[in-house]
Amino acid sequence: MAIITFMSDFGMSDHYVSAVKAKILSVNPGLKIVDICHEIELHNIAHAAYVLKSVYEDFPKGTIHLISVNDHGERNQRFLAMKIDDHTFVGPDNGIFSLVCEKDPAMIAELSRLDSLSLAFPAKNILAKAAAMLASGSGMNDVGTYTKEYIRKIDRKLRATKKMISGNVIKVDHYGNLITNIEAEVFGILHKGRHFVLQFGRETTEKINACYDEVDDGDCFALFNSMGLLEIGINKGNASKLIGLRYDSPVTIFFDET
Repeated sequence: MAIITFMSDFGMSDHYVSAVKAKILSVNPGLKIVDICHEIELHNIAHAAYVLKSVYEDFPKGTIHLISVNDHGERNQRFLAMKIDDHTFVGPDNGIFSLVCEKDPAMIAELSRLDSLSLAFPAKNILAKAAAMLASGSGMNDVGTYTKEYIRKIDRKLRATKKMISGNVIKVDHYGNLITNIEAEVFGILHKGRHFVLQFGRETTEKINACYDEVDDGDCFALFNSMGLLEIGINKGNASKLIGLRYDSPVTIFFDET
């Protein structure tokens, strides 16, 4: 049987997470459920996509990923199961799938609804049942009807020339560190040993650090994290609050022309 991961914006102070898990286990008590995160910013599919994109490939192929973020249960809301990269994602059709992976899905099914009451708590009544069935060996045709349609959203793309790389903050993590969409590979191609200035808000630096504690307490650092993305922070401080940057704030690297 496959593993089911579960991510939501429910928080942990109410019964919602437990109710979804209970539904999964009522379908198959032998299933293994792994929590990814339930503190996703409310309705923020960009935050959810970043978290899931960061970790889903670490799970075994065949894992089912249940996503319940910004699923209001509106009358015209669609819910999908989607196979991408030997993983199956189950969640609302609100654009999150395209933000998690840019590849075209191998297969999509629009999940069946029992009745209008299922929309009152779709994570439990629609998504949990489908995830449990898929993890127990059911096929996509057992949980819904095949479709090719799904909402696509365009993620923020960095802009790069010989003189500069212009990106944005795509995530503020628990520590207040600013994670950007500037990739180490792109920086390496354009850097070529040239002097550069990294500008974020009113702050600048001319160095990329190797690790978080390479700077003194209270000083800014900039490094490429384990995902190969430029991350800016303050050693033992909250960069987002102290520098005043947040999701979508601009971050730019300027290169000398020589």
